[in-house]
Amino acid sequence: MITVHHPSPAPLRTPPRDPRSDPRPRRALTATVAAAVVGLMLAGCSTPSAAGTPGVTADTVTIGTHQPLTGPAAAGYGPISAATSAYFEYLNEKGGIHGRSIEYVVKDDGYNPADTQTVVRELVGEEKVFALVNGLGTPTHSSVLDYVGQNDVPDLFVASGSATWNDPGKYPNTFGFNADYVTEGAALARYAADTEPDAEICVLGQDDDYGAGILEGVTAVAGDDGVAAAEYYSTSNEDVTAQVGALKKAGCGVVVLGTINAFTALTLGTAAQLEWFPKWYVSSAGGDQETVLGYLGEENAALLEGLTSVNYLPQSPDDEWVRLFEQINEEYNDGAPFTGNTVYGMSVGYLFAEALAAAGENPTRESLLAAVESGELTGNGVVPLSLGPDDHGAYHAASVTVVRDGVQDYVGATYAWDGATLTETESTPVPLENEGIPSTP
Repeated sequence: MITVHHPSPAPLRTPPRDPRSDPRPRRALTATVAAAVVGLMLAGCSTPSAAGTPGVTADTVTIGTHQPLTGPAAAGYGPISAATSAYFEYLNEKGGIHGRSIEYVVKDDGYNPADTQTVVRELVGEEKVFALVNGLGTPTHSSVLDYVGQNDVPDLFVASGSATWNDPGKYPNTFGFNADYVTEGAALARYAADTEPDAEICVLGQDDDYGAGILEGVTAVAGDDGVAAAEYYSTSNEDVTAQVGALKKAGCGVVVLGTINAFTALTLGTAAQLEWFPKWYVSSAGGDQETVLGYLGEENAALLEGLTSVNYLPQSPDDEWVRLFEQINEEYNDGAPFTGNTVYGMSVGYLFAEALAAAGENPTRESLLAAVESGELTGNGVVPLSLGPDDHGAYHAASVTVVRDGVQDYVGATYAWDGATLTETESTPVPLENEGIPSTP
């Protein structure tokens, strides 16, 4: 019997006291969980500057996010905001951006759209954040898009690969961060066709834009008749026996998963109980080896051998960004487990810091949006960043990773999607400069 564990997410760092009244050495970052601080945020953290820009003072910039710190996605994604907060603390101790420290207000929505609406209204209406950064989830963030747009809040680097975020005409303030789901589905299908040419390809996806986008990408490569079976799950039902049984019956040799980490583990565990072991190809949102292993337990590590996924961020153990983030994690994140979530969260922090630096010494919401659309940001990915005035999707390419001998690393296959055609391309990693601190003009 294989038991899928539900590890608790690493807690966010305890918010430091207000540096203006704290006699201890200053640590400027405030990483705030809603349950602990509702009504306690100091006025200086969210008071508009003299120029009237919400969230900006002479020495701070306050931004916010909604994250699943509880609920079905918590163990898989809860550590992301803690990693982002740790990067900001590192950045702040290096002097911040244009002399301002970044304060990151993190509110728990439990991966529940109704709660997302509540906490985002608190961030915008009460905390008066400068911007939303990396709000997580397709169903959750979709529920607040119109509200955020109506309030002219920069909505940056949504943690989801839905194409919804890439609609400059309808949502001019919203930008994605993940490689879009269609790109990932197409890349996984192409690699599967190249390495397992005789295998029947099937898909298991979440019952929303996530699963639909993965299936769209797979069929773009394999054709409508090239998918032997497609099944969907709901995050409200932690039983995928029927779906896995149907895929097994269809004779699937390769199964492409559009699953969050918890359901990746649940699927692999269920298949093992049914004594079925196809090749697993998983989107980046559910394919981090260490996170999935946290659910399965070390005793089931063999189930992840050969797991194929895609990524667009640094992952190789000897990568210079990875080594820097490991150091930051040890010093500023209480030595929390170092996973792909850590790299993801810190990469988001770096990209926001880069945008803030480009927004100028006296940033406004307008100058921040202009910076993101400028085409000058590079991020720290292993594929090119695509953000621009007509493209609000961050990545339209992805590189393939495989778990071999317990190590997840790139295998040299990279694919780009232009909306109609998938082409093999070269990985172009962004080099680490200036200790991971964006330069200011």
